[in-house]
Amino acid sequence: MTPEQYVQDKAAKSGSSFYYAFMFLPPPRRAAITAFYAFCREVDDVVDEVSDPGVAATKLAWWRKEVASAFAGHPSHPVMKALLPLAPAHQIEAAHLLAVIDGCQMDLDQSRYLDFAGLQRYCHLVAGIVGEVAANIFGRTEPTTVTYAHRLGQAMQLTNIIRDVGDDARRGRIYLPVSELKQFDVKAQEVLNRGYSERFTALMKFQAERAHRLYDEAFALLPAADRSAQKPGLMMANIYRTLLREIEAANFQVLHQRTSLTPLRKLWIAVRTNWQGR
Repeated sequence: MTPEQYVQDKAAKSGSSFYYAFMFLPPPRRAAITAFYAFCREVDDVVDEVSDPGVAATKLAWWRKEVASAFAGHPSHPVMKALLPLAPAHQIEAAHLLAVIDGCQMDLDQSRYLDFAGLQRYCHLVAGIVGEVAANIFGRTEPTTVTYAHRLGQAMQLTNIIRDVGDDARRGRIYLPVSELKQFDVKAQEVLNRGYSERFTALMKFQAERAHRLYDEAFALLPAADRSAQKPGLMMANIYRTLLREIEAANFQVLHQRTSLTPLRKLWIAVRTNWQGR
């Protein structure tokens, strides 16, 4: 299997909403975003699939060395072999990849966030940086597009957090800030035990409203000059925002189930966004 086949297989098997947006890119850009996404999946899987934190930390340390070695001209992993030749043309730097690894490291080092400022730091690393790299790959001419990409990445990551409250609780993680749990009088143990209440619903409405504000802010920041090139990002945003609205419509039943959209619906949203341009 070639490095290019490896990253394509990694992206396709993920079932992610991102994959539907990749389909509309010209081949060179599609190759770059597929390789970058495969990298993100590799390091994220270390945290999600390795049960021993010590082993996971060792694997992330290996990835840090692999990134340094690859950018020094000596990649060994198929993902880095696929990504490295495409990095210069799309302004992908070692610092971007190391930041994503740092975000995954945060998942090993902490399972709670005291306030939203702390959670924002995590979102910056695992989603904002990813958004910036993606925006560069899609084609960026304006500096404001970087700000747009970071804001959009944060909105999408908050959507992930809302969707995955139950799944994360089963892993002993709560991403909802402690200060906001206290604000709505929701005990951490209630979340870990997957107990619903009006207080929990109010807390989740608060989270959803913040995510919607961030989507709106991101869309307002996107310069007209880059709107056409950034269609793939808008496709992903529309898929994620539709998911958020589905969760809202179901009254935030996220503790015992993981809401998702069908592949056909994701494809339709992507096609519609490509056609409408927004």
